[in-house]
Amino acid sequence: MKKILLIPVFFFAWLLSHGQEKEKSTEPDTTRMNIGKTEIIFVNHENDAVDGEPTDTIDASPTEEEREKNEAHWAGMDLGFNMLLNNQNTTNFGAHDYWQNDPAKSINFNLNLMEHKFSIYKNYVGITTGLGFGFTQIGFINNYILQTSKDSLFAYQDTVATYSKNKLRAAYFQVPLLLEFCTKADDDHNFYLAAGVVGGVRMTSRVKRIGKEDGKDFEQINKGTYALNAFKVDATVRMGYENWGAFASYSLLPVFDTKMTDEIHPFVFGLSYNF
Repeated sequence: MKKILLIPVFFFAWLLSHGQEKEKSTEPDTTRMNIGKTEIIFVNHENDAVDGEPTDTIDASPTEEEREKNEAHWAGMDLGFNMLLNNQNTTNFGAHDYWQNDPAKSINFNLNLMEHKFSIYKNYVGITTGLGFGFTQIGFINNYILQTSKDSLFAYQDTVATYSKNKLRAAYFQVPLLLEFCTKADDDHNFYLAAGVVGGVRMTSRVKRIGKEDGKDFEQINKGTYALNAFKVDATVRMGYENWGAFASYSLLPVFDTKMTDEIHPFVFGLSYNF
């Protein structure tokens, strides 16, 4: 019985030794990708031997100096609240008081997936870019119903139903361009400050309402553009210590088409955590 069990073992060992006899002529190909503070290295082992001897792939690992130059502060998560401001940077919209949103129900969440820092002076000064997704919602007050016509965006108050949730939601694909300063060459016990702009392209938008009407619960989800601009550009400041920080941003472009409604600029503030 033992002899029978040894036959496949020896056969498998022979296959391994035979595969190692194949000559390789070039070094392994490597591809690197940064996700936050993590660098992923893809190694092609098709050509991982030269003259029958396996090559040493330890050189594919980044050096300490290379890691320090790539330590940006963008990839991670942001959680904040937004306020709608008029063109005078106040919350007074006059007769159009439906734009006075509820900041406690107006939440912004950013999922920043990738980053890269172009070093200007080691890790102390650099240009940070990357990509991510932004999810914003505007919580309306006083049971307002947002409506659009051919040339106008407006709202009227619902005097019949009572809403527990009444929000305009939008999702954006975002790319930052930030000038970043750090107090240390590595990320341990390091303070950072970054300022610049974040550009975005709107992907989806909808209004969600949950409430009661005539004693019955209801939920409505209405998809539409709601006169939201297709693009956005936010001025932003980010600062923090190691992985934790705070951020604030102000929309340089009006969030809605000014031909259809008031000129409105969201102001967002909150906390951030870097991967």
